[in-house]
Amino acid sequence: MNESAPLSSGAIAESRAADFLLSQKFKILDRNWKNRWCEIDIVAEKAGTIHFVEVKFRKTVLYGSGFDYIGSDKQSRLKRAAEMWMLANRRNGDYQIDAISITCNQIDYLENAVVE
Repeated sequence: MNESAPLSSGAIAESRAADFLLSQKFKILDRNWKNRWCEIDIVAEKAGTIHFVEVKFRKTVLYGSGFDYIGSDKQSRLKRAAEMWMLANRRNGDYQIDAISITCNQIDYLENAVVE
């Protein structure tokens, strides 16, 4: 019998984020997409715009929300990852980089979390 490993808190948070996006009428295109240089938690589409979504989970807001952990370095990697996904999937058009912060039972969605 093959026992599967329990899901990590990050995997659970990403599933909750995907469920949230689905409830908001997004279509999930990809999850945990990665190549040798970068990773994207969720790729979704709504109204013709592709949304690259970074998911951050925190047990408490004592040290800030998940949004506080998306620094300039991470923003640069997210921009590069979005461009690579678009190229790899032969997509063009509008896209944006969003973020979801999950703390306990609170889900916060920030559109355009990373801008040029």
